[in-house]
This record gives sequence, structure tokens and C-alpha cells, in this order.
Amino acid sequence: MANDNLTELCGQIERITFRSEETGFTIARLKVAGRKDLVTVVGHIANPTPGEILSLKGEWGHHPKFGEQFKILSSESAVPATVTGIEKYLGSGLIKGLGPVMAARIVEKFREQTLDVIEHPSEALLAIGGIGPKRIAMIKKAWAEQKEIRAIMIFLQSHGVGAGYATRIFKHYGARAIDVVKENPYRLATDIFGIGFLSADKIAEKLGFARDSELRAEAGILYVLHALTDEGHVYYPYEPLIAKCREILTIDREIIGKALATIVADRRIVIETLDREPEEGRETKKAVYLVGYHAAETQLAARLRALIQSPRAVPRIEPGKVIPWLQEKLAITLAEKQIEAIRAVADHKALVVTGGPGTGKTTIINAMLRIFSGIRTKILLAAPTGRAAKRMTEATGREAKTIHRLLEFSFPKGGFQKTEDSPLDCDLLILDEASMIDTLLMQHLLKAVPAGATLVLVGDVNQLPSVGAGNVLRDIIDSGAVPVVELNEIFRQARESSIIVNAHLINRGRMPNLASSQEKLDDFYFIEQEDPQRVLELIITLVRERIPKRFGFDPLDEIQVLTPMHRGIVGGQNLNVELQKALNPGGEGVSRMGRLYRIGDKVMQIANNYDKEVYNGDIGRITAIDREGQEVVACIDGREIVYDFSELDELVHAYAVSIHKSQGSEYPAVVIPILTQHYILLQRNLLYTGVTRGKKLVVIVGTKKALAIAIRNDKTERRYTRLSERLRGEPLGP
Repeated sequence: MANDNLTELCGQIERITFRSEETGFTIARLKVAGRKDLVTVVGHIANPTPGEILSLKGEWGHHPKFGEQFKILSSESAVPATVTGIEKYLGSGLIKGLGPVMAARIVEKFREQTLDVIEHPSEALLAIGGIGPKRIAMIKKAWAEQKEIRAIMIFLQSHGVGAGYATRIFKHYGARAIDVVKENPYRLATDIFGIGFLSADKIAEKLGFARDSELRAEAGILYVLHALTDEGHVYYPYEPLIAKCREILTIDREIIGKALATIVADRRIVIETLDREPEEGRETKKAVYLVGYHAAETQLAARLRALIQSPRAVPRIEPGKVIPWLQEKLAITLAEKQIEAIRAVADHKALVVTGGPGTGKTTIINAMLRIFSGIRTKILLAAPTGRAAKRMTEATGREAKTIHRLLEFSFPKGGFQKTEDSPLDCDLLILDEASMIDTLLMQHLLKAVPAGATLVLVGDVNQLPSVGAGNVLRDIIDSGAVPVVELNEIFRQARESSIIVNAHLINRGRMPNLASSQEKLDDFYFIEQEDPQRVLELIITLVRERIPKRFGFDPLDEIQVLTPMHRGIVGGQNLNVELQKALNPGGEGVSRMGRLYRIGDKVMQIANNYDKEVYNGDIGRITAIDREGQEVVACIDGREIVYDFSELDELVHAYAVSIHKSQGSEYPAVVIPILTQHYILLQRNLLYTGVTRGKKLVVIVGTKKALAIAIRNDKTERRYTRLSERLRGEPLGP
């Protein structure tokens, strides 16, 4: 019954079949007067709620699979008028604090007047069992907020932004949200997690902002610089930055140049000259920094140089006497490089100890603890992540903290409480997994290290660099400002592990031994398969059945799939969808941002949330979903963390995670797909990092060709930093 003319349709939402939080696209079933069957409607609806009355304009169509549908061109909402509709409306989760049971009680009492009672809550609600003054206040607040949020949703969706961000925007700007967006939509890109410049730019275009406006150019430059820090760069060269901005903004160079000058004057960026006196005919090169990163890099370098030059608080030791005593106490014979590390920490204020798996980094930490604990030294241990700190605690028997906890980050007090004015109480600070520490965090840490303290950085410089901007450990090593001891001997016990032997082969640019032992269980396996769909099926079978059956590992808590890519059949996104179906099927959940969250799901935090004290890369499990309270509870590192439904874009599924995100973590077993379709990302340090995440078992599924590509490619992506030059004291331009 197709009709080319615009048609009006009015009905009550019975149920929502599909809903995209990003776009607002909805498939719903409506009860329409005069029709026995429910009508399927498809299109954009702002915050559709069961029980709600919709007045729609659109046209009828016929889907080859699903039959007759009404395609929505515009919609208006009205509150339900019938008792049944009101009950469905209130019980749908629309209002925080009202679930289906409580909604039914209220509607039974107040019938058609229910919404008036909710609009103006009074003591009359106290007659309902389970409702007290606290819940009345919650209902009043939630009802007012949902009306504000609905208005914001309608405004945003009419300007191309999905409904999923409306609550977050409302929480940030309050009742001013629409005015703020109209005045400067580009603020969304910097103020609201998940909304980038491109989305803000679409809103600006619909609001009438000119493509060549200076406001757009300024926002675009800042967006590009922030995106480049996400790629690891602390600064970016001037001319390549101009080229990137022109490509994204499609505006003239002159406009970009003028906008750059404005944001330099506003002290939002710093432009530093790299070549102070260029040769004739050669252009002066410039580095463009976001102001915070420029301050972080310059202060980091200044503080580390000052620390190195300050008198030491750690008492002097005589290595000639200490080393024999230590070997007797620990009942070991130290390797030559380990002895060198002990001598270095006796003579220097800062030291880097680096080496691959099985080379004795933990032994060195324990040796330093044994030596300096005996001479009344105040010692602190720390690592960048919760998992790394926990491993350090288990390996040493002494408490190790995350750097954030060590520095006592407080959201209410507005930052780290340990600073130069309130320094850490220590004579010796040992940091493990130092390759993970980025520029911003290292700067905050060094601010809090007392001048007399000795600093020891322990890590594997051949792993991937930090997720955050910078290449701190590599830059410190390259600067020559700090003595470096590289442990290179694999100890006998470690040589029995195929994981460790193969990791070192990979690091030296050689193919690992892919032939597993037939007589006994090995800890490293390679399964050759080049078809991506078959690789996906193999991974699911390995995680769900084969590895648990043969090795006894729990599929969710002890096996981690690591992948080089986000997209594709064996990329992180698809792997998570398929592994969720295999490992945590069935059961109701809550859908947000295109993801379905269920109780039992393995999830990862993808943004630093200082308020909740959870950080980028933390992994946990969903333990509860409260539809009435609109909250999800996840257990992360033994703590119950509560997320409002509007905050779920900070949580992604973690059945499979990127190798980058796995840094600093160890898992009993890892499964890694390596295929030639990953070509762009195949690098030696990426493969090496993935393999060294497995503690007891590594299974690689893919092709020898892809392995060879990764192992040959030792050209790591360059990160633009000037930390090494600053530590060497080289003169730098303004």
C-alpha cells in the first residue's frame, strides 16, 4: 500500500525493536487506532519511550523481508493519556528511580492524574509503599532533567548529533546547553568525551557557521593537535601540521596561519624554532605544541636534570662488600650486568634498567630492596597501571602503588596532592614498566620526587611506547643523561620457556620457533590459517573449548585475545561481538553506543576517570545492571565501580583488546591473530609486546608471511618529542 504522498500517523509506542544511540535511528511498533495489528515505523525519533504518543509524518513503504513499514520524516511527541500507556511510559526506565513495579503502584493509585502528580510531586506520593522523601526528590529531579534532555535531544538530532550524547552534554552545560552549542558548537569537541571535531563541525555547518570562519580554523587546528597527541606526538612540525589542517578543513593556508597566530597569542599553543640559524636556502623548522604538552616536556627535562645534580639522601654503599653479601643472602649468583646495575645505583642519582623477559629485572628490584632496606632507606615502589603494581607487589612482597595513587590524585581537590610543595616521603623510588609512562604523567611524578631521592626506572624499552604522548623511557636512554644498564642474559629457568626464547628471537629480528613439542605441553603454539573467517572461528573455539580443556584456563578471567587492529573480521570490534555471543550469550542487557552490555561481560575502561579512580586500560567484569536506577556496576581491580547509563561510552567490551591497550598487563594465556590484512600495523615491537603479555601460554593464529612482515619491520612509527635534546641541554629556540 505504498503512497507517494506525505501521510500523517498517530499512535502509541508499544515496544522498541531497534535503537541507535549514536544516530537516533529507531525501529518501533505502534498501536494505531482502527488497526488490529501493530504498525512498524522506522526513522529518527528523539528518546522514544514505550507508552509515548507519537504524531508522525512520513510515507508508507514495503521492506522485502519485514513487510509494510512507515518511514518517518518528522515526529512530535505527546505524553500518553491512557492508564495503560502511562504505566508503560513510566516503567520504561525513562525516569531514574522508577522501575516497572513502582510505576505500576503509582498508576494504580493515581490513574489518569499520574503524570500531573509526577510533574508536581507532593506528599501524596508518600502513600505508595516504598516511596519516601528521598525518592520523591529523586523523581522530581529526574523528571525535570528528562524534559531538559529531551529538548536537547531534539535540537541535537536536528543538527546531526546522536541522542546518546544528549545526557552527557546536559550534565556538562546544564540548562545552558542549547545556548552554548549555538554560540560555539566547537566547544563540544574539547568539552564532551566522545564528540570529536568532525561531529561539532557538522553542527556548526547546520547552524550557519562559515567554512572559512576563524573560529572554525582555530578549533580545527586544536583538534588536529589533540589527535596527533593521541598518536603519541608531543609536538608536530609546522609545515606538516599546516598540510594536515588544510586537508581536514579544506581552507586556505592564510586562514590557518592567521588562526595559528591567534591561538599562540591566546597561549593555547607554543611554536618553538628547531633550527636557530638555518643554512642559506634552508627553511627554518618549527615545532608546534599544545601549551600543556610544551610545559610538561620542558618541566620534565628541567626536573630530571635538577634531580641528577642534587645531593643524594640514600646512604653510600660499597659494592665490593655488598654484592658478595647479597649473593649469599639471596642464594644466587648475579650476572655481570646485574652487578653493573648494583654499582650504578650506588654511584648515581638516577638509573635505567632495561631488558627483555627472563633477564632478571625483578631480581634487580629485589636486590635493591634487600640492600637499601638494611640501611634505613625510605623506599617507594610504583607502576603505571593497577595490574603492573599488583604484579610488582607479588614479586617483591612490598606494597607497590599505581603512580596516580602514589601521587594521591583527588578529584574533589582538583588534582595530584603530591607536588613540589608536598613531595613524596622517600629516599629511593623504583618504577616498574617504565616504558608505559607518558610525558604528562612523568612530569607530574617528577614534581613530587624530593631532590635528594634516587630514581630507578625499570622497563623493557623494546616494547611499544606509552599509549599517551611521548616516548619517555627511550628519550631518557637516548639522551645519555642517565646511566643505562641493559640486561641481556636469559637465565636458565627462563630459557626453558618457549615464550621467552621466541620473544628474544623476535626482538633480534629472527623468526620464532613455530614447531611445538609433541611429547609435552608447550607454552607457545602457532596455528597456520590465512582465511580471516576461519581464523575467527578458530579463536572462538580456542578460547571457549580447546585451551580451557587442555590447560585448565578460565575463558573469561585467564585467556585474553590480543589483536593488532580495531576493524575487520579479526579486529577488536568484531572479535568482541562474536566472543560475547560465545562466552556470555543470552540474558537481558542495556544497549548504548551500539554495544550491548550484559551481566558477566568483560569490559575495559577507555578514558581516565579521576572521579571514579579508574584509568584507560583497566579491565573488569559487569556484576550488576540496575534499570530502575539506570546504573551499571563493574568490578575493576577488586573495586565496585558504578556507571550511569550515560557514562557507558567509557566502557568497551574486552574479550579482545588491542595489543597497544595490553601494555603493562600480563595474562595467563593470550591468543593473537596475525594476518597480512594487518599489514599497515605489523611491526616488530607490536608482535614482541603481544607475545610478552602471555605468562604461561601464547597461541598465534595466522600466517608465516604476516609474522615475517612484522619481524622484518623494525621501523617504529616516529614520535615527535624534544625530551632527549632538552635532557642533553641543547639550546632550543623560542
